[in-house]
Amino acid sequence: MEKSMNNEFLIRRAKKDDKDAFCRLMDEHLQCMYKMASAYLKNDEDVADAIQDTILSCYENLKSLKQNRYFKTWMLRILINKCKDILKQKKQVTYTDQMPETPFYEEEYAAKEWAQMLEPLDNKYRLVILLYYMEGFNIREISDILDMKESTVKSRLQRGRKQVAELYEYKVREGRA
Repeated sequence: MEKSMNNEFLIRRAKKDDKDAFCRLMDEHLQCMYKMASAYLKNDEDVADAIQDTILSCYENLKSLKQNRYFKTWMLRILINKCKDILKQKKQVTYTDQMPETPFYEEEYAAKEWAQMLEPLDNKYRLVILLYYMEGFNIREISDILDMKESTVKSRLQRGRKQVAELYEYKVREGRA
């Protein structure tokens, strides 16, 4: 509860052009944004671009947020749209050489590991599972973030769980874990 009160305070301050409050607010949500963008995008450079674009968009549009308690949902929706934009651009451009791998920080290790575990899943299942289990959103909130029916969220969550279970069971049976 303390964290949400702190977020409310930071959002109110940021809406009054307190740049320090805005930076602290973004810092608190950086891990969440990283996990979400990593679930969508394959390389760290694209993830960084999506996060940077999201932060800029949040900064420019924060005053348009009507209810502060929906900040995280609003921010993640912006992030997902930025990720989709990057994916669309990638489809239009073909690269001739591979991008070098960029190092990531120690605290991002768990997010990387989680993203690798979920990588074999279809994107539609991966996002729902990430939002539900890693970010703690409920089905209604996920429905709002991804702009889909609650019944669709429920079925994707169920199918995603099934895929993870089958994948894990296969690896254990075959001695690959």
